[in-house]
Amino acid sequence: MKKSLIFSLLILSFLHCFAQRDIWIDINGVRDLTLDSIDIANQARPVPGSNRIGDNPVLFLVGNSTMRTGTLGNGSNGQWGWGFYVHEYYDEEKITVENHALGGTSPRTFYTLLWKPILEAVKKGDYVFLELGHNDNGPIDSIRARSSYRPEGKLEVREDSISIYNKVTQQQETVYTFGGYMRRFIREIRAKGATPVLFTLTPRNDYEPDDPKRIQRKLTDFTPAIYAIGKETNTPVIDLNDISATKLEQYGPWKTNYHFYLDKIHTSAYGARMNAQSAAEGILASDDPQLAFLKTCLNDKVIPQRCDQNRQEGKPMVFLCGDSTGKNEDNNPDGMWGWGSQAYTVFDANKCVFQNQAKAGRSTRTYIDEGRWEEVYNSLQRGDVVLIQFGHNDIGGIKDGKQRGVLATAKDSSAVYHMENSNLYKVIYSYGWYLKKMIRDAQEKGAYPILLSLTPRNEWHEGNGHSRGFVYPVNEKAGKFYIERRNETYGSWCRQVARETGCEFIDVHNITANALDKLGQKKAALYFKNDHTHTSLKGAQLNAQSVAKGLREINSPVTYLLK
Repeated sequence: MKKSLIFSLLILSFLHCFAQRDIWIDINGVRDLTLDSIDIANQARPVPGSNRIGDNPVLFLVGNSTMRTGTLGNGSNGQWGWGFYVHEYYDEEKITVENHALGGTSPRTFYTLLWKPILEAVKKGDYVFLELGHNDNGPIDSIRARSSYRPEGKLEVREDSISIYNKVTQQQETVYTFGGYMRRFIREIRAKGATPVLFTLTPRNDYEPDDPKRIQRKLTDFTPAIYAIGKETNTPVIDLNDISATKLEQYGPWKTNYHFYLDKIHTSAYGARMNAQSAAEGILASDDPQLAFLKTCLNDKVIPQRCDQNRQEGKPMVFLCGDSTGKNEDNNPDGMWGWGSQAYTVFDANKCVFQNQAKAGRSTRTYIDEGRWEEVYNSLQRGDVVLIQFGHNDIGGIKDGKQRGVLATAKDSSAVYHMENSNLYKVIYSYGWYLKKMIRDAQEKGAYPILLSLTPRNEWHEGNGHSRGFVYPVNEKAGKFYIERRNETYGSWCRQVARETGCEFIDVHNITANALDKLGQKKAALYFKNDHTHTSLKGAQLNAQSVAKGLREINSPVTYLLK
């Protein structure tokens, strides 16, 4: 039997005796006493050095729940650590990333119980990121037994130690100061010919009491302590706390809140990716020569991706974000067309640049998750216009199939789902929430978002039928067929979101539907292609005209960009 297993069983046996004391159970049913149960956690944590490719270096991540949240780090509680996303910012042909972080650990517990096998795998040329401190608290001899030694009750940068009886291991233990543990990490990493990198702690969702717009930076004494250790040991320091906190301040409270999940410390997938991006940006901006090679391993993703290459000086850009009804094949006269391809028929190219960023098959959720919205967000400048139109793909499987469905409501809501054929979980938000995110992001940049209801489908129902929950014109007549109206679902939700965000709303759905009703079912069929959703060239042109008509009907300030 492996020593680690024996040791873990001893810990769990001891924990059983204290089941009614200072112990909590995590979402995976594991008793968390700093270690989250080593053996269960090791199902997710990699074997140290196992991701190494040939003689290439490895980037080892050492941290706590802000770097890997939960026992398995699979998002089962809706929280994610930034270590999950670090690899996205590095060229894996040059360096591979291993996330060895574990929720609940402190410098003391990580060094004492997890560090040795990682250190054995470290080789010359490797890098080790150290982000520890969130759990360095509480009594030194508590049942969690994770706090460092604090002479006179203060976080100590100097090396010092004290001998105590550890209630968990039931053995005498030498407990070092925070500085003592961090210096040991640094010395041992350097002895292997690798480079240690210190990170200040990830920010909390807390604002300064006297400044409600400023995220707290102090985090007790950890930031100055980490800088002091870095200076005294000539170790690179990345101020992750300040880089990410500065972003949160720009976002504002609503957006900042969704970068965390369940509490004010642990991040959602949005917050975790933001911290990973901040860490990469910190490396890129550093002038420390010890990070020179690591900087060459960063990929293009560390630079925010944009989609405004067609921008012309003096002209605002009009971005369309949507699905296949906005952008389709757009090349065969007898094929399927999205109305964005026909935007030139209504928008004046002498006054603006139209950028069609719609993508077939996308829902609000997948458009954001795939980074498509991020490219638009990064490109926005004050005065730009953003047309947002989704709905056709937001219905359907949430955790199975194409996994693009959302919660069917305009309310701010979310739920954690276990994704099919995966060990990972995902927080899924509502249709209204995803729309609000895009709208508020655009407003944050000084751009002008406009919400468009989805285009109508080529499905017809007899008057007075009101079948399937659809609502038809008030003047409908029995015996006459009308194109379907989704006014009680997507139409209603869009209106509600527009009201709550102060965003303009163009009811393309009903404007186009009214025009098709006048044509009648037979003639209207010419405006669709292949199925009941996708439009022909004529249909695309009609929807473009509906957008222009809607802008004029509400006297939008954007009408000056129309022909």
